[in-house]
Amino acid sequence: MQLVIYRLVYPILWAISKLPWRLFYFLSDCVYVLVYYIIRYRRKTVIQNLQLVFPEKSIEEINKIRKAFYKHMCDMFLEMIKSLSISKEDLIKRYKVVNLEEFHEYEKKNKSIITMMGHYGSFEWSNAIDLVSLNPCVGIYKKIENKYFDRLAHRIRGRFGSRLIASSKVARQIIKDKQENNICGYGMISDQTPKINSTKYWTDFMGVKVPIFMGGEFLAQRLDVIVLYLHVEKVKRGHYEVRFIPITENSKEEDPYYVTKKYLRLLEAQIHEKPEFYLWTHKRWKHRNAEIPEGVTVE
Repeated sequence: MQLVIYRLVYPILWAISKLPWRLFYFLSDCVYVLVYYIIRYRRKTVIQNLQLVFPEKSIEEINKIRKAFYKHMCDMFLEMIKSLSISKEDLIKRYKVVNLEEFHEYEKKNKSIITMMGHYGSFEWSNAIDLVSLNPCVGIYKKIENKYFDRLAHRIRGRFGSRLIASSKVARQIIKDKQENNICGYGMISDQTPKINSTKYWTDFMGVKVPIFMGGEFLAQRLDVIVLYLHVEKVKRGHYEVRFIPITENSKEEDPYYVTKKYLRLLEAQIHEKPEFYLWTHKRWKHRNAEIPEGVTVE
């Protein structure tokens, strides 16, 4: 059945990826109408999240952000499909690293880099960084249940040379790279919701106390890598400017939770500035009312 679904869907995805940009974004507008007004995909979750973190905003302001978010989400979903056939030149132009020389200076320090990012802007086009990077790039992702679509994800994100590691194997693989003296750049989305019984740290995210995913900090301190934050700004439809912001060059020397807290503050600043570009459909604050297990650090 998985193969049947894949063979039915893939030709449609390929055809969409080949559309000229104007027609492509017209299709995105149509998808928005379908998703927002007809399917009403997770609209309740989105408005609950927005009201939770922006209690000072009126319902009119919340609805305005919600509509803008759904339009952006549909663009981003279609742009992921566009990755099937987009050219290197077009991707570099549309996902532009504005402080590339500064990034290269970090790459020349003979240390691997972990770049922490959020579900903000366009995280699906971050493989464009491999086109301008001096060192090999590695993306960390959550495995897709349908093995054929999982292979497709590998193909899309690895089109320009990026290597992918499933999140369940990331620590083992990065340690292996270090043992083999491989200098790499690792991209990690770090605003995931961790399993409540496995987390060791709770703190405020957008003013709400929740368990925090600690994978980036754990790897950084264990392997002594450089840690950067990927600041993604949507400047206009289909065009993004990204900037690498330093979190630390000496992760082993930092206090506990320093990396995580600085990452959260950088992400929060972007969300406050332009909230419509954050992924409000995921249940990031679902554990906020849960009982905090014993032995957990709470700040």
